[in-house]
Amino acid sequence: MEPLPSPPRIAVAGLASLVTDRVPPLGYFMVSAVFHYLGPSFAVLLFAKLDPLGVAWLRIATAALVFGLSRRAWLFWRRADARQIRLVVALGLVLAAMNAVFYLAIARLPLGTVGAIEFIGPILLAAIGLRSRRNLLALALALSGVALLTHVRLAGEPWGYLFAFANAVLFLLYILLGHRIAAAGGAAGIERLAAAMMVALLAITPVGLGAAWPAFGDPLLLLAGAGVGIASSVVPYICDQLAMARLARAHFSLLLSLLPAMAVLIGVVVLRQLPSAAEMQGIALVIAGVALHREAGQARA
Repeated sequence: MEPLPSPPRIAVAGLASLVTDRVPPLGYFMVSAVFHYLGPSFAVLLFAKLDPLGVAWLRIATAALVFGLSRRAWLFWRRADARQIRLVVALGLVLAAMNAVFYLAIARLPLGTVGAIEFIGPILLAAIGLRSRRNLLALALALSGVALLTHVRLAGEPWGYLFAFANAVLFLLYILLGHRIAAAGGAAGIERLAAAMMVALLAITPVGLGAAWPAFGDPLLLLAGAGVGIASSVVPYICDQLAMARLARAHFSLLLSLLPAMAVLIGVVVLRQLPSAAEMQGIALVIAGVALHREAGQARA
């Protein structure tokens, strides 16, 4: 039997809960949207010295260490039932595969293109959750924007697109599993996420540790890899859980249509990947679709 929490710890937990409840879920989502591609944009800069799978390993290892120490993830395995364990293991495997193929994709394609393809999965979830003509129009606008952003040319880099589409499928699974672990509330979801990150580290180590090994001889490179992990996994995944716990799955999925636009903008600022006129039109259509969308229970147009 575990000891009861001390009064100071209860007070801190209560204060944290109050703060998280006062921040609107859209605020958490916007922070996640920024860091979702800010971290990977820095990862691209590391590809000159490390293999993409090595950068992916450093990202997951950093997140597993931070989550494990801050959330005491090992305690989850002692008190979880079989259903919870299956869910967390599944999420961990998805996180490992998703991070690996995402980095393999952005090593070959512009960040904005990979971000647009990544949205194919979430848009399917948004379609499943449609409840009004207004949302159908919002979905059509967002899809049109993604089509303009993607302008797919498979002949140019087939492996890059293969990895990008694999990442889209895995991102869809991440949203489905993420919402399931968030169902018990943001704090409980983060604890399960911490346990899932430990599974992800075990899963990616056989293919990623060797590629990451050169970083252990370069403290600055190792620190940069850790920074990518915090920016790419710790901050956005925590914000995702806090947002998922309070947003309907269809609403969260359509909000994700902001991600292609965010990917293009960060690609411009960090990587100097300038968008074309068609990509700028796509950004405008995506934002229009998000603005038009209404969640169930909101006032009808």
